[in-house]
Amino acid sequence: MEIDEVKKNSIVVSLDKWREQEMKALELLQIVGELRFDKSVELILFRRNIYDSRPSEVLNDHLFAKNYVKQPITVDTSLELAHAIAKMELAPSRIDIGKLATEWLTSSNDFASIEDFLNNKIGDFVGKDKKILVPKDVVLYGFGRIGRLAARRLIEMTGKGEQLRLRAIVLRRKMKDNQAEEMAKRASLLRKDSVHGKFRGLVSVSKDGEHLIVNGNYVRIIFANNPAEIDYTEYDINNALLIDNTGAWRDKEGLSQHLRPGIKQVLFTAPGKGIKNIVHGVNQKTLNFEEDTVFCAASCTTNAIAPILKVVHDNLGISNGHIESIHAYTNAQNLLDNFHKKPRRGRAAAVNMVITSTGAASAIANVIPDLGGKLTGSAIRVPTPNVSLAILTLNVKKETSAEAINDLVRTASLHGPLVEQIKYSTSKDFVSSDAIGAANASVFDSPSTKVSEDQKTVTLYVWYDNEYGYTCQVLRLAKYVAQVRRLKYY
Repeated sequence: MEIDEVKKNSIVVSLDKWREQEMKALELLQIVGELRFDKSVELILFRRNIYDSRPSEVLNDHLFAKNYVKQPITVDTSLELAHAIAKMELAPSRIDIGKLATEWLTSSNDFASIEDFLNNKIGDFVGKDKKILVPKDVVLYGFGRIGRLAARRLIEMTGKGEQLRLRAIVLRRKMKDNQAEEMAKRASLLRKDSVHGKFRGLVSVSKDGEHLIVNGNYVRIIFANNPAEIDYTEYDINNALLIDNTGAWRDKEGLSQHLRPGIKQVLFTAPGKGIKNIVHGVNQKTLNFEEDTVFCAASCTTNAIAPILKVVHDNLGISNGHIESIHAYTNAQNLLDNFHKKPRRGRAAAVNMVITSTGAASAIANVIPDLGGKLTGSAIRVPTPNVSLAILTLNVKKETSAEAINDLVRTASLHGPLVEQIKYSTSKDFVSSDAIGAANASVFDSPSTKVSEDQKTVTLYVWYDNEYGYTCQVLRLAKYVAQVRRLKYY
């Protein structure tokens, strides 16, 4: 059956409108790139990085606004704001144009122009001397799942180089007689990932075989069996932050071995003993930059649940509760059935659900002391390679409803100190793979919220990318302790 003329016209009009929107998104991306390179100003959209995105991805990100502000944010508004921001002499900063767009749409009548509006919101960012950042050298000790994602993220964040600079990666040699082949394999693992896809950049090995060249960054590869072998000043690395992602040492004494010449601070990417466990956004202010030279970023599960627990406890009060983690399998399990010193983990990870333990519930006491002794926890490893789910069953002191508690979390995801940590989802079709690449510590599944009849027991579902999302939290903490966080408007 032939399409009538009205439908034909409608198809043409629709396609023309789409192309027009794509052109505007492309123009927006050009401004985003120029601001990033020329002024070290990063524009994001509801905490989503849009630099290096496709125009269609940017348009899709605008649709996400309804999860936060319940009204459409168009690329036209974002583009108008971006043009005005580009004319301002801003200090290095990170600015959420999604939030600005929301505020502009609701309060434009209060200002004479969009320029007046921006001066009111981010006028304090004007002036290049407002925020002078001293770059911080970073060393990665280990190059496994978290180490490689940290390298990707550090390179992506380099910009003009005012924040964190990846200077070296420390490895144990695997191919003693063929360094060239080992370097090629290491480069390949950085370049391609079965879960997170291809690295959007260039990775090569230097002619001398001692560096990985990643997007123009020369990263020295140091082969060593233990920290005592290394003097980092020999590589012109000074006052650096070392990020240990090996798990070889887990207490203060062991991790302090990294405090070698050239290293000022040590950050461990797992729960540590005898050191401060930090979840950025929740308790990072407990760190003393001079005294706390060794600290950790807690666990991926602790980072996922702590922001949500803080919102609930601050507003409703938590009497007690239980945390169940449905966790993706890890390298600590066996691929096929074989001996393992821990219970159940010897069974094949990719074909079994495995009941195991988690220290996340007890570790919360280190992050939110008021919840000490109030939570229990357990975990089930499941046959997925990435993304986990925390189920929080909490008895609260104040009566609540599903709508009320969802609104508390939605508000926290948009305003206040947890906007980088919490992503609010309204999708009823959300599944684990949808959280791959989520930079937030927590993806709150609002349609799944349950509240008991007496309105005192709540069950909350929180997704988290236990690899990438956790790595982003590690690097937020790294920027905080290195004191290189830019001005931000979220």
